[in-house]
Amino acid sequence: MTIDSQAEAFLEMLVAERGAAGNTYAAYRADLEDCEAFLGGRRTLLAADTPLLAAYMASLKDAGMSARTQARRLSALRQFYLFLLREGRRADNPVAELAMPRLPKSLPKYLSESEVGDLLQAARDMAGLPALKVVAGLEILYSTGLRVSELLALPAQALSTDAAVLLVKGKGGKERMIPLSDTAKAAAAQLRAAVAKSKRPARYLFPGRDVRQAMTRQGFALLLKQVAMRAGIDPARLSPHVLRHSFASHLLAHGADLRSLQKLLGHSDISTTEIYTHVLAERLEKLVQGHHPLAL
Repeated sequence: MTIDSQAEAFLEMLVAERGAAGNTYAAYRADLEDCEAFLGGRRTLLAADTPLLAAYMASLKDAGMSARTQARRLSALRQFYLFLLREGRRADNPVAELAMPRLPKSLPKYLSESEVGDLLQAARDMAGLPALKVVAGLEILYSTGLRVSELLALPAQALSTDAAVLLVKGKGGKERMIPLSDTAKAAAAQLRAAVAKSKRPARYLFPGRDVRQAMTRQGFALLLKQVAMRAGIDPARLSPHVLRHSFASHLLAHGADLRSLQKLLGHSDISTTEIYTHVLAERLEKLVQGHHPLAL
């Protein structure tokens, strides 16, 4: 589908200046295309006014779209019109005053510490290269909180030195340093040694069937589902992001603070990290119950 030339300029800016990933680019493009389809030629995206854009948002609600998707569409429009405002192509942001849909509060899904231990044991009981991949993946994800895209982008020599930290380039090209565990480095070394036995050198620590390419997210997710079943855990409860949530939740439960966790996770805004405050609340409740002189 063709799209407004101003929208094309906005999307190009996302990639060139903000380092937007392919998935981010595609999501913004789809959101803008959807709004343009609603306008139906009555107005261009550039010329759309507040009443028309409010009608678009109302149509999303009427269609039964989730509040989260509505919020994402409105956020995309806000960013787009803010770009036009800054570029001098509009004198206003027509969606600035539109209310953001109220999102239901949802706690992050995470595994217990014993369940993570069961996963690791089940992975170690597997055989062959897939086993080494899933062991290394579990060890690294759980000990670092990496996003799966960051994990699969690790070069072949990652975690191969005595360095105590790993330098990761995350969303928007932002770099952060993450402490490394000895078990994660050992698992990476075992995987690297097994991959090195192939006829062609791998470019990535987690190579795909073609060793010149990284393993796909889908391929890694399938490995996680297999090890979950072996560990007696519902595969629907396990994903790379659940391991990231587990990393964060367990760190807080053992005394980490939100600011430190924000840096480790690579969140640009502390409000994103605050989804884990339920863990802090639980810890404080146990502290009061266990140590307050009037606790029953």
